[in-house]
Amino acid sequence: MSRFQYRFPFTFQVSLIAVLLCAVQARPQKPTPAGDTPGEAGPLATDLSPALKKDAIAKAMHRVGDWQLEKSRDVFNQDWTFAALYRGYIAAAESLHDNEYRDAMMEVGKKFDWKLGSRASHADDHALGYVYLKLYEQTHDAKMLAATKETLDHVMTLPDVCTESCPPWHDATTPMWWWCDALFMAPPVWTELAQITGDKAYLDHMDKEWWVTSKLLYDPVEHLYARDTSYLDKHEANGKRIFWSRGNGWVLAGLAEVLETMPKDYPSRAKYVEQFRQMAEKVKSLQGADGLWQPGLLGSYPLPEVSGSAFFVYAMAWGINHGVLNRAEYLPVVRKGWAGLLSHVYADGRLGSIQPIGGGPDAYKPQTSYVFGVGAFLMAGSELRELAGH
Repeated sequence: MSRFQYRFPFTFQVSLIAVLLCAVQARPQKPTPAGDTPGEAGPLATDLSPALKKDAIAKAMHRVGDWQLEKSRDVFNQDWTFAALYRGYIAAAESLHDNEYRDAMMEVGKKFDWKLGSRASHADDHALGYVYLKLYEQTHDAKMLAATKETLDHVMTLPDVCTESCPPWHDATTPMWWWCDALFMAPPVWTELAQITGDKAYLDHMDKEWWVTSKLLYDPVEHLYARDTSYLDKHEANGKRIFWSRGNGWVLAGLAEVLETMPKDYPSRAKYVEQFRQMAEKVKSLQGADGLWQPGLLGSYPLPEVSGSAFFVYAMAWGINHGVLNRAEYLPVVRKGWAGLLSHVYADGRLGSIQPIGGGPDAYKPQTSYVFGVGAFLMAGSELRELAGH
């Protein structure tokens, strides 16, 4: 064998990979308004009960929600990261009858004059509209509705392809929703607007775009979504496909929110229910011994990923509450998942083990916290309180 063909022994390769992974994990995360990784986060909470009782769940929600509100209120913005957080506060305000959370969301709307982000067709910039529409349902103040409706009306006149903030590999066939996360960001806004206005055109547009993206990214065998087309042929170290936990959490949560407002007699509703059940069944089979899910669902990582896990817990709890999932089969999964989430709450309310902003599985530290994970946690807690009430 030529010296240029020499291969390191397998055990050395494994050791080298472990060293590199630790080095990446130790890499400091640059603080952003959306999250950070402090050097020390203090002790974990020891006074939160995993019991599925309304008061116990409320205590955990307040611990995490109050901490995040104090930390982030001054830096609220229109970014998708915060839009996911706001959706958690909207759910928590209703579940907990918490006026402070609701008032904070009213502040968001007034701060941005009830307008969406600057990119007219980009799903990330539509996500904020969900909060505006939910508040509109409570107040019927027309200004809360106007900008979101105007934007979506405009989008319906555009070609069904990516026209702004497109990936490097895009071409004339790349859909408007080219990444799986988009199925949480935009579709619930379209279905919510359809419900408010009674205009089926919004629902039909969402339906068309959903199945374009699904055809491109959904694996009908694995019952999971690739993050985008660049991941269709990417694999974990174990040779299995890369399926991002948070990305699939976005999708499953998006399915739940779409089904929440989609009419029972809508022609393609059964397809959404079937995809929801397929994904839930797959996700259930991948739950870890700690109750949570790893960053790459089919890989092996040092830490669980709390934001994806929280979205899974939320969606499966929603499925039980709405008779889409079998209670006896999924209640133990939800119970175990909630207990796992609580194990990453710090005494002061920081929610840890949340992967930073990214496009696929990556490394982070136990104390890493980002706002979208808190939003998912509050959504999960709200749905669990309804489940506990049953």
